[in-house]
Amino acid sequence: MIRKAFVMSVHPQQEPEYVRRHQPIWPELEAVLLDHGVKTYSIFLLQESRQLFAYVEFDDDAQWTAIGKTDVCRRWWSHMSELMPVNPDKSPRSEELAEVFHLSRA
Repeated sequence: MIRKAFVMSVHPQQEPEYVRRHQPIWPELEAVLLDHGVKTYSIFLLQESRQLFAYVEFDDDAQWTAIGKTDVCRRWWSHMSELMPVNPDKSPRSEELAEVFHLSRA
């Protein structure tokens, strides 16, 4: 199992809309994530700084990368681009975090 964590942010006053658009995410986007081996995916919001902390577990790096090439993911990025800083391809600007500690009970 591969674990990744990363941070993103939301533009000022866009936090409520960001949350609303995730309640729930599009069913077709959920299906793409699951079909590409995502086991768990959580996003947390730190209200004071508008920072988003994302944590995902998946099976295969190639499958994870392939999600961003799907039509539904690209439409989602476009849909969310007005709410947060994005790259030229409209993917969210993010910075991957280095894992420092992990505890798991098998």
